[in-house]
Amino acid sequence: MKYMIGGNWKMNGDPHGASEFLHRMAGKGSSSAAADIVIFPPFTLLAAMAEPARSAGIALGGQDLFWEEKGAYTGEISPGMLREAGAQWFLAGHSERRHLIGETDTIVRKKLDAGLKAGLKAVLCVGELLEQRETGRTEEVVEGQLRSALEGIGPVSSSSLVIAYEPVWAIGTGLTATPDEAQRMHSLIREWTVSIMGEDTGGGVRIQYGGSVKPGNAAEILARPSVNGALVGGASLKAESFWKIVQAAGSG
Repeated sequence: MKYMIGGNWKMNGDPHGASEFLHRMAGKGSSSAAADIVIFPPFTLLAAMAEPARSAGIALGGQDLFWEEKGAYTGEISPGMLREAGAQWFLAGHSERRHLIGETDTIVRKKLDAGLKAGLKAVLCVGELLEQRETGRTEEVVEGQLRSALEGIGPVSSSSLVIAYEPVWAIGTGLTATPDEAQRMHSLIREWTVSIMGEDTGGGVRIQYGGSVKPGNAAEILARPSVNGALVGGASLKAESFWKIVQAAGSG
């Protein structure tokens, strides 16, 4: 199974920095990388990055979308708008959307459904808060997020869906789940996904780890058999650090 390495720039980046990033990635050989590479920049950079990203062998994604195609939805962006700007992917249910913005499981499901129906590929993010982890609710929370997002959803190919397990307590904190814990959770996510979507689809969906992934810990995390990639935050903002993570992924 081919790894997918995603870079979530969050609310960071500018046109000059984005251009330099893509130039450096191309120079390092990103177009022939063994892993699939997807960058999720701010919406304002998508159109300018589209052509140089294609040349560098890098796909682009939106950090969010709305479930309607047009209308009186101030501040939102539709699936079609993302596609027109050059995006092929989108994030659904990132922990910062869930816990800072207040998106519910119902909203995440609506966004996931709309984006997939529009022909975009999705990274569905799931993960537990520290207090949920400490009270022994990790499995309950993550399985619940998965089932809410995926049960009854229309036909989905395994190539159009990636699941990112991102323990919320590890995002931007410098803390990381141990490789053994990541392996355990990814194995459970695989079991739950297969039970929801069937073996053909659920068995082929890639499951990424997200949570303070850096060049120094990427190889150990990605070596676990149930980990099929990484969703990288801060370390994706610089080509040098991000490329080291891509190299650590190898071919899966």
